[in-house]
Amino acid sequence: MNFELLAQLLIYGLVVGTLYGVVAMSFVLIYKATQVVNFAQGELLLIGAWVCWALLTKFQVPFWLGMPITLVFMFIFGVLVQIVILRPMIGEPIISVVMVTIALSTVFQALMKWIFGVNLQPFPRVFTTTTVDFFGLKIQTVYVMSLIVSGAMMAGMAYFFKASKYGLAMRATAFNQQVAQSLGISVKNVFAVAWAISAVVSAVAGVVVAVVNGVSSGLAGYGIKVFPAVILGGLDSVAGAVIGGIIIGLLENLAHFVDSEYLHWGNLYEVAPFYVLIIVLMIKPYGLFGTKDIERV
Repeated sequence: MNFELLAQLLIYGLVVGTLYGVVAMSFVLIYKATQVVNFAQGELLLIGAWVCWALLTKFQVPFWLGMPITLVFMFIFGVLVQIVILRPMIGEPIISVVMVTIALSTVFQALMKWIFGVNLQPFPRVFTTTTVDFFGLKIQTVYVMSLIVSGAMMAGMAYFFKASKYGLAMRATAFNQQVAQSLGISVKNVFAVAWAISAVVSAVAGVVVAVVNGVSSGLAGYGIKVFPAVILGGLDSVAGAVIGGIIIGLLENLAHFVDSEYLHWGNLYEVAPFYVLIIVLMIKPYGLFGTKDIERV
């Protein structure tokens, strides 16, 4: 058994899993606030990555300045999407709003291809040192930084929900919108902030992935890859999203190791998370940490 390869893949799986967890938190954030599954989540990653890439390459903005500008842009973009497109849908059936997010996914994809083209673009070099040594294993610097950033974002999100004014308002809105409104909480503002924060978090993940793999329309596929993590952890659980993301990241790389060393099927790492997802949902239909809804008839 190639233990060095296994260790390398497990570390990479942990890094990718934390990124999945960050994007999954964005899914959960919008769902908890609005009860809507956002199928344009992957496109928010793509837009954030393209904006940062354009600032660094077209306008020669340094990364330390380009990244904050990207996050401010994505915050405003998330607010505008909610106000202009989704706010008029309040009160409509949930399936109608979901279909709007699917339409947004298609529109954003086409718009990014029209503006930036369809070819893969390498991301400008961000770190002077490309790799760091970890007990004899060579790990890319961006992986280490993404692990630190992802952990900080998860901790920040936990604090936001427990201590901040808007975090508490989101929790109240997620529990019952009518009760929250009767307590003086602006549900519309909560929806806008949820989309804004989701766009910012997705942009961070998009830039991290782009630094490693470059920027192309394929980056939006992370929205679908993260979906098993969201369902596995529980669609309304932030902690479940994080744990589900890490499980999926590790599982993908374990499947890749088994496939490359023994099975040689060629695509086991792509389908293994969905097999596990099916098995888990057969046992726990609401996910590992999801809230079980009880309806009285």
